Amino acid sequence: MTRQEAEKILQQTFKLQKFYDEQWEAIEKILKGERVLLIEKTGFGKSLCFQFPATQFKGTTVIFTPLIALMRDQVKKLTALGISAKCINSEQTPEENSQIINEAKQGKIKILYIAPERQENSEWIEATREMNLKMVVVDEAHCISVWGHDFRPAFRRIINLVKLLPTGLPVLATTATATKRVEQDVAQQISGNITTLRGNLMRDNFKLFVVKVASEDEKLIWLGKNLERLPGSGILYTGTRVDTEIYSKWFEHLKISSTGYNAGLDVESRIAIENGLMQNQWKCIISTNALGMGIDKPDIRFIIHTQIPQSPIHYYQEIGRAGRDGQPSYIILFYNPKDKELPEAFIEGGRPSIKKYEKVIEAVKAELLGKWDLMRKTNLKKTQIRVIKADLIEQGIIREVMINRAKKYEFIPNSQPLNTKAFEELRNAKTKDLDNMIQYVETTESRMKFLCDYLGDKSNHTFTNCDNTGEKRIVVQVTTEWTERLQAFREDYFPQLEVEANGSNIVNGVASSYYGVSNVGTALHRSKYEHSGDFPDFLLKFVLKAFRKKFGQEIFDLVVYIPPTSSGDLVKNFVVKVAQVLKFPISHNLKKQRQTSEQKVFENSLLKSDNVKGAFTYEAPNEISGKSILLIDDIFDSGATVKEVGRILTNFGAIKIAPIVIARTVGGDLV
Repeated sequence: MTRQEAEKILQQTFKLQKFYDEQWEAIEKILKGERVLLIEKTGFGKSLCFQFPATQFKGTTVIFTPLIALMRDQVKKLTALGISAKCINSEQTPEENSQIINEAKQGKIKILYIAPERQENSEWIEATREMNLKMVVVDEAHCISVWGHDFRPAFRRIINLVKLLPTGLPVLATTATATKRVEQDVAQQISGNITTLRGNLMRDNFKLFVVKVASEDEKLIWLGKNLERLPGSGILYTGTRVDTEIYSKWFEHLKISSTGYNAGLDVESRIAIENGLMQNQWKCIISTNALGMGIDKPDIRFIIHTQIPQSPIHYYQEIGRAGRDGQPSYIILFYNPKDKELPEAFIEGGRPSIKKYEKVIEAVKAELLGKWDLMRKTNLKKTQIRVIKADLIEQGIIREVMINRAKKYEFIPNSQPLNTKAFEELRNAKTKDLDNMIQYVETTESRMKFLCDYLGDKSNHTFTNCDNTGEKRIVVQVTTEWTERLQAFREDYFPQLEVEANGSNIVNGVASSYYGVSNVGTALHRSKYEHSGDFPDFLLKFVLKAFRKKFGQEIFDLVVYIPPTSSGDLVKNFVVKVAQVLKFPISHNLKKQRQTSEQKVFENSLLKSDNVKGAFTYEAPNEISGKSILLIDDIFDSGATVKEVGRILTNFGAIKIAPIVIARTVGGDLV
């Protein structure tokens, strides 16, 4: 097929006039059955490089992508063009996914998007043998490489499939973010005389700024004063879910149109926010890095980071979501030297310690264990178990076996000892990446050139699009007025406790503050662990304000408190004061019927739940039957204790249980 012939089909099918030269170069090779690694900037049009050939092949093209939002968006657009496209992912029911697999086996689907994790699904593995497979695409191909910024073990299984493909069946791997090292690693893994096409990564429509600050308050104040002055709508990236909530509530306090987004939201909420982003429903969306990949919105006018990313490659990918229409877009990064601590923690947690690997090996040596069994035996988090088992399988130390249709892990006798050299190399590489990100902050040269050089794009272009090369520097000015506005916000913002559950009459509650974000945590620590006496009265004032903000003038029949594990009468004495002020009767009848450990010693939610399950009883059940209960504790962490007590009180006939705590911990999921 000539380019002229192809562009006629392009106009008829995709309603586009012509290919870029670089697009046609990739498409021509794919139509000839070659293997291609395509590295091009976000917004270049990489999708067309596989969508067009897919329409010309007499069979099915499978696209592996981790981006569910991209799947949804592209399936919608392809369907509107009359192209048969479907996707398989965890947000659909097993029945829906099975139906789509059957359609693919029957040749009814031209383009099929699928999450890499489905490679572990036996139904999918069997289906690939029956499909008329004509092309395989690996989107976000940097995920194949352990040196990539978003390595995912499930991507390695795609390579196993690729190696089984016959010669002449085209394979396309695409990414916007690959250093030379990642490029070489991906190309080597896909193998088969692969051609690498690397484009120009320069984005001269960006206006790049770094804003140096001395505190979180300075970030909040500058944004409060200036966010609405920025053009259009955009995304504000934070480091953690808690930060996302705090910024979202701050903007709500200032009546700035915004909403929060993170991976913990339910599917419907995520889809609604993604659709709202496309329609410019808010001035900005405040999100962890869970939002953005796969969102095809050309007119995002600004990207702001309140937290320094782990590497320039993370940063380039996230800012690459702005200005895909070529119009000017503002790229702003706040930086406080203390901000290094979060990415350092990510790097430290990216590969669990060697002791944790040894824990898993010893546990599997003793018996066959499933994922949940491993979490209980080792007291490790689910994410740590996932990383460790993937590494141990790859090193041939353990293997998956199916026992009664359940997946278990088995130790392989006489296997080689754990090789830790690769982990140390990776940790060192990631530490160096973070150092490079700090260099980006501190550079006095062009910021765009710094990013392009880091990514291996040695363009000779002269850049004048940052605060080092012509744009005016941003300096934060803190005034008394804005300090007072921020203080007023803090005294009126109370974190929610999401604890509602089926089979329980507990309702979502409230905390007076986050532990560690304010002086509340310090006061709690002094009383609990430094024996400085009862909780101070200013905490009583905060808790009463939180109660009135959440529950207004609601009357409760009884105040109940959770008996502590190790802090004596601190909670009891505090709750007596609360009950006296609110003029609600107090009960001391919630008791422990067995000893529990402090929840903080447990790393995962399974063991936290196990620790408190069946640990409580109520000594005068008639007292709470048919009553509404105000349930008080000092610190809320995973919520396992509050939920368990809610279940017990429900069983004894309480019609409503409303929890309130002094502080909620900042821990938990980050994205």
